[in-house]
Amino acid sequence: MKTTVPGHSIEAEAESERASVRLDPNARVPLYHQIFLILRNRIFGGEVQPGDLVPGEQELAVEFNVSRITAKRALNELAGAGLVVRERGRGTRVTHRPKAPAVTSSIEGWLENISLMGIATEARVLDFGYVAASEDIAHALELDPGTDVQHAVRVRSLDGEPMSYLVTYVPADIGRQYDREDLDTKPLLLLLELAGVKVASARQTISATLADSEVAGALSVHAGSPLIEVRRVVRDSSGRAVEYIRVLYRPDIYRFEMSMNRVREREGMRWATQTSSPVPAGGAESNITGEH
Repeated sequence: MKTTVPGHSIEAEAESERASVRLDPNARVPLYHQIFLILRNRIFGGEVQPGDLVPGEQELAVEFNVSRITAKRALNELAGAGLVVRERGRGTRVTHRPKAPAVTSSIEGWLENISLMGIATEARVLDFGYVAASEDIAHALELDPGTDVQHAVRVRSLDGEPMSYLVTYVPADIGRQYDREDLDTKPLLLLLELAGVKVASARQTISATLADSEVAGALSVHAGSPLIEVRRVVRDSSGRAVEYIRVLYRPDIYRFEMSMNRVREREGMRWATQTSSPVPAGGAESNITGEH
């Protein structure tokens, strides 16, 4: 918990914390984009309110020890994102508070209703074919390296805005029961079930990564932008690995959420996550759903 030293205002604390923010000149992310992310976080966090002025080019140049050209690019990017408006002679002003992310998933990674993905979003196949499994893919799917697997790359959009970049690998004997056109219109989980696969369980990891140039172009973000990365292995009722998926999410459109209860155990109190996912208004609960 923060404490305020007598004689020091909250504004002074904020200025002190702000002064400690430093750019990383060795990062793959350009300096102007690092400044953009910092300013965007200030707006998202409510530090700068709608209608407030944000620092100008000269102020940013001094604060972050960069050129005015770099500061100008950061402000232009902020304006391009629709978060500020730049007016000659009047400065740069915050236009509005950004809306909350449009899609929420439980921490387990299952979206609340598979029909939501089919109705509210649209998938576009960028690549589809069969490849020899690399060591990593073979290990994930418990196959011999070099075994044929179906490889697909898709972008899923919400209201026309790219939301996620999906790379999937499926054993060839399952993958050959549907084609590229099917992936354009149906979620992969549904295609697996139509192929007779009894999807039963999955294990996944959630981390963070940066967008490379290819992914950035597909998701309409800058190269080096932060993304949520999910890797998941899906198994059928017999325990066979039937799919390996890597999904990259735009954090401004998609977020993870968990509900927790405080429980008492012999060792003491601890937090326990609830395993069931909340169901959106009007939605019907599904046993196993996901971003596929």
